[in-house]
Amino acid sequence: MIQPSSAISLWLDRFFESYYRSNPVTATFIGAHEGDHLLPDYSDGGVAATKTRIEDLLRDSASLSLDVLSPSEHIDLRLAQGALRIWQWELQGDHFHRGNPSLYTGEAIFGVISLFLNDYAPLPERIAAATERFEGVPRLLAQARKNLQAAPSPWTERAIRECEGARALLGQGLPQLEDGVPMQVASFAAATAVAIDAFSDFRGYLETDLRHRVAGKVACGEEALGLHLAEGHFLGQDAEEIVRYATAELAEVETDLAARAADFGAASPAEVLAQLKQRRPSRESYENRYQEVWDEARRVAIGNNLVTWPDFPIRYRPRPQWLRSAAPYLYFLFYRSPAVLRRPPIHEYFVMPQDGSASAEDQQQFLEAHNDSVIKLNHVIHHGGLGHHLQNYHAFRAASRVGRMAAVDGASRIALPCGGTMAEGWACYATDLMAETGFLTPLERYAERQGRARMCARAIVDVRLHQGRFTLQEAARFYEAQALLPPAAAMAEAVKNSMFPGAAVIYLMGRDAIHNLRRDLQALQGHTFSLPGFHDRFLAFGSIPVSLIARAMKQGAANAAQ
Repeated sequence: MIQPSSAISLWLDRFFESYYRSNPVTATFIGAHEGDHLLPDYSDGGVAATKTRIEDLLRDSASLSLDVLSPSEHIDLRLAQGALRIWQWELQGDHFHRGNPSLYTGEAIFGVISLFLNDYAPLPERIAAATERFEGVPRLLAQARKNLQAAPSPWTERAIRECEGARALLGQGLPQLEDGVPMQVASFAAATAVAIDAFSDFRGYLETDLRHRVAGKVACGEEALGLHLAEGHFLGQDAEEIVRYATAELAEVETDLAARAADFGAASPAEVLAQLKQRRPSRESYENRYQEVWDEARRVAIGNNLVTWPDFPIRYRPRPQWLRSAAPYLYFLFYRSPAVLRRPPIHEYFVMPQDGSASAEDQQQFLEAHNDSVIKLNHVIHHGGLGHHLQNYHAFRAASRVGRMAAVDGASRIALPCGGTMAEGWACYATDLMAETGFLTPLERYAERQGRARMCARAIVDVRLHQGRFTLQEAARFYEAQALLPPAAAMAEAVKNSMFPGAAVIYLMGRDAIHNLRRDLQALQGHTFSLPGFHDRFLAFGSIPVSLIARAMKQGAANAAQ
């Protein structure tokens, strides 16, 4: 007879086995490599089998003895149940495999990219897995044709671009990998040709068929949005409360930005932000600038005793040659979470390479776009340093099994929505921490205030899009006006928001929840409060909702005070 204390472990084993079986590309990114040769199965039989596994897991979870569970097991059970309910909704509705062609193209192409981003296994093993995944591309794209009845135009256009990216990767990129070694393997070369043909045929289908079968809405609806907020992010606020809060915060930050523009000799926030372009690295110093800022940020964080900084360095390097032709067409991240398992001792961060053949004017525009503020705020603090990278390191050691893997990046989103408020909330909070140390210049602090306006706008757009109260065009115009995004970037942001309900509220709600928790614990603990102790304890929970961490930490502090 299974002991109650073992039952949850066995149930979680089944949960992860089912998740990895249905999401083999994400599993590769996580470091679970048993399915490296597989692509997702969205056939009628595959979807039906997944639904059955979800139903079985939810039913069996109701019979677990909760009184014998540890705190981390309680959290894992609740997070897994929420993930299963959201997964169930995705498979029953028209928002994902029956409505989004980019789901298929993204999984197909990152199924191969995921195998070659690091040397987690000998190259022949990864070539064999890639060969099988290439051979599976025609089947996956055939499932897409069968399942897709209509799609929003921007989703179809994104899938078309990804097909072009796939052709660039397969035809131009992979031959440059490891001096072309994969192409010297006959089976790999043959499978690559099969995949190229499949992507070409699918692009033709998208352009001549699906492009003319347009879905009229992108909204998931109030009920589904509420499901994501409650069962994915475990937020205590409903959709309307989030909008009210974000709207008030946006008005406050816009007033502040307008009032402070004169401090920089400017008439508007846009004029202030334009000054950032002039503070840029030289062409000669560009590549080294990332590492220099990272080293300095690490020194400042350690010197100010902000948090325990791990021995897990970043190496900034230009995007590898084999990825350069394809990346502009894809959801390609500069920083991608390391794998939970078999992670390398040094994690590589791929920065945008300079074009040595570009004109002097184009080179200047490139450096203006990758100015010191962008390097410091985005590529170092938010992603490669105190933000995502440090948080990932601590998450991989969490007692929560879900918390170890939830925020690992997949083909188009993180593994589980429950990792969102921690991952993005902490990365935004990390910038505030570095500002507190004086690491940011006044102009960079102003830019970060503008970043808060964007966070607020994201939360509003997320809710209003999925309530059906914003069209994509209205959402893009809102971003242009309130977040000062250029038109193309504004539309791209709106399209991404439309694909993943509830995924854009996490920045504002996560960041502010961390600040609120810090303030509350300072009040509870008084002179015994330790900032590095708070941060270390907070990060130790892993990538789980901030609301659950806050509840546990405040309860622990209250118990200690008695």
